[in-house]
Amino acid sequence: MRVAPNRLVSGEAVSFFALLQGPVWGLAVLLVGLLLVSLAPPRRICLWLTVAAATFLAVGLGILAANHATEVVQASAPFARTALGSGLWLVWLLLGLVLADALQALRAGTLARLGVATAALLPLGLLLVSGGADELSIMKEYANRSDEYWGVIARHCQIVALALLFTLAIGLPLGWATHRYGRVGQAMLPLLNIIQTIPAIALFGLLMAPLAWLAANWPALGRAGISGVGLAPGVLALTLYSLLPVVRGTLAGLAQVPSAVTQAAQGLGFSPAQLFWQAHVPLALPVVLSGVRIASIQAVGLAAVTALIGAGGLGSLMFEGLFSSAQDLVLLGVVPIVALGVLVDGVFKLLIARARPATPNMEAAH
Repeated sequence: MRVAPNRLVSGEAVSFFALLQGPVWGLAVLLVGLLLVSLAPPRRICLWLTVAAATFLAVGLGILAANHATEVVQASAPFARTALGSGLWLVWLLLGLVLADALQALRAGTLARLGVATAALLPLGLLLVSGGADELSIMKEYANRSDEYWGVIARHCQIVALALLFTLAIGLPLGWATHRYGRVGQAMLPLLNIIQTIPAIALFGLLMAPLAWLAANWPALGRAGISGVGLAPGVLALTLYSLLPVVRGTLAGLAQVPSAVTQAAQGLGFSPAQLFWQAHVPLALPVVLSGVRIASIQAVGLAAVTALIGAGGLGSLMFEGLFSSAQDLVLLGVVPIVALGVLVDGVFKLLIARARPATPNMEAAH
């Protein structure tokens, strides 16, 4: 952590070892135990001990940081700021990777993964809700913007949702046309590849002038919200960026449908529409969803940059923090973006797993 007398001073670092007293020694023992267990053979008991130790460490370090921030303020320093240091964020990241690796090795199911996530996040959530972490610098930044904060998150989600809506409406038919007609792919894929290489800020700048011209010449578009700044150019740019993974995913999904399936369906008398919806779509869906997953996660991150052209969202907090050298304000915008990205990734992984056709059990068949 870093402790500063006020918001304008960077402060001094406080290491984990400086707080080693009383119950904190339990965290140190857990850390050593985690290191020892990681060196043991990857047996199930060792893997579950790894999961338990990493979970307790993640929760314990958060509680330790919150308690130390409260102690600093109580020590006659009401304007002090206790910020979470880069070391703590790095440890949380590494513990998350340890948990993911151990659960992967255990081949844990969805319920087990949700249980571990709940065990790690629920205590930290209760700590935030109860006010136990209010003296942390990032929570003080939240308190200063609590009236608008959830509206900012809603705006960010609106930008992403609109961009994905337009992306799916354009990208899925375009992917089908690319698969059905080779010339469409030869024309479109190079163009989409070029769009991916354009920096986001440059693409926003390129879109501002045409949209402003359209709004000036067609007032109805202006009344509908189309303008050179704001939501419209942000959504349009995100749509353009998201098209490539969706188009390629649709193309790859349709291309990997076995020809034997097509021939069998045709032999059964399927019409072209039935062949597409009842044979091609179910088999292509997992690969198509993988492309949509990539586009969705990409849109969650890139939506922050749309704040530069007045679209709002969590990017507005990030850039305000950057311009005012307030690191915790930047984190107040970054952490929800990361959480949204992880949530979107998890939802699409679940959808992809559900969409995969069941593998027949040959032993059961016999």
